[in-house]
Amino acid sequence: MDPIVIAERPTLLLITIAVVAIAALLLLIIKAKMHAFFALTIVSVATALAAGIGVGDTVNVIIEGFSKTVGTVALLVGFGAVLGRLVEVSGGAQVLADKMLDTFGEKKAPLALGVASMFYAFPIFLDAGFIVMLPIIYTVARRLRGSFMLYVLPSIGAFLTMHALTPPHPGPTAAATVMGADIGVVTIVAILIAIPTFYLAGYRLSLIIAKRYPDMPVPTLLGEPADVPAAQRPAFGTVIVTLLLPLVLICFNTVMSTLEAGGTVDADNGIYQLSRLVGTTSMALLISALAAMLLLYILPRKGEKAGAALSSLVDDALAPVCSIILITGAGGAFGRVLTETGIGDTVAGGLDAVGLPVIVAAFLVAAAFRIAQGSATVAATTAGSIMAPAVMAMDLNPVAIAAIIVAIGAGSIGFSHVNDSGFWLIGRFCGFDTTTTLKTWSVVGTAIALVAFAVSSIVYVVASQI
Repeated sequence: MDPIVIAERPTLLLITIAVVAIAALLLLIIKAKMHAFFALTIVSVATALAAGIGVGDTVNVIIEGFSKTVGTVALLVGFGAVLGRLVEVSGGAQVLADKMLDTFGEKKAPLALGVASMFYAFPIFLDAGFIVMLPIIYTVARRLRGSFMLYVLPSIGAFLTMHALTPPHPGPTAAATVMGADIGVVTIVAILIAIPTFYLAGYRLSLIIAKRYPDMPVPTLLGEPADVPAAQRPAFGTVIVTLLLPLVLICFNTVMSTLEAGGTVDADNGIYQLSRLVGTTSMALLISALAAMLLLYILPRKGEKAGAALSSLVDDALAPVCSIILITGAGGAFGRVLTETGIGDTVAGGLDAVGLPVIVAAFLVAAAFRIAQGSATVAATTAGSIMAPAVMAMDLNPVAIAAIIVAIGAGSIGFSHVNDSGFWLIGRFCGFDTTTTLKTWSVVGTAIALVAFAVSSIVYVVASQI
């Protein structure tokens, strides 16, 4: 793609354009009831032109933002939706729900789902992992006949916390890399901060918010609920193996990539190359979905012709996610337009020059990029690059540096709104309208950002005195 030519606009005008664009988008979707895909596309075009992007470049910028987002999301969502649907229709979700409720009890079900989501979210992307967890959340909510919000929000909080704060997720990993930090120390510090952060902002706050939605029904986006007789359900171990398979493959890739980066393994090593193939999130989910077809659907039917039924099941799982993928891609296009305007760079540069304490500046710079362009990964990566020279010039111990990286991750996850592709993806899978998504997903994410920043600041102050 040729370089984009952008007419110069005063900083205040660019910020005004961004604010007006977001307000217009909310009015179109909430008040005018326009479909989010069309609203996002229309506002993206108008914003690009108003911000000075040339007429000839506007479409290219939108297509680039759309295609990059869809290219990342489509495979994850597609394979994840099929895997999740197979777990549900086979009775695997019922098996896991029964085991969870027998172990923790009905009153602890929201916390149990949140803790399980934290473990599942450790190596796997937020959107893919959440989609696989959804059938289990659906089943628990239906069995206990409670509000769906009570069971889904703690899980959302868990995925947001782990995605923002802990390696090997791309945001904190990239920030740690550009600062030359020890990934192992960052991971330990991040997990220690993630635990109280999730409990306070991801779990306790979720329970408070859920009380405002006492009658929210369980969505049927991935298909009607399956009531499989107990005798036909898969064994608990089989379901666990199926769900843990993508985590094992992704961890395999993470370990081998770490060894290669450290020089322990050569880049042309066969095992390393294999890990790059099977351990990427999309391929791990593909392999896991195929394993689920075999273990949960084909083998239990003992030779019966299951091909046509399986093909129909996959169609049923994929059909409803097409709209979500389009909306998510349009959200990515809107974020790309805002990125090209340079609003985030301008605001972040100003914050960096103000002379704030380094951990405060790191958090605010990441938050500025998050608000301006939507992507948590881009926000954390860019903020890490901006803050790296200042951090590396200071004589800080590894724990203090890790606390700064966690603060960057915290800033990158809060303040989610309509330019965040995750806002649309998670909201639609949960059956939330735009207003509800703002009052739940956005509030929980912002609370996680603030609590994680507060805890990381305490760690930074203590570590700096050692």
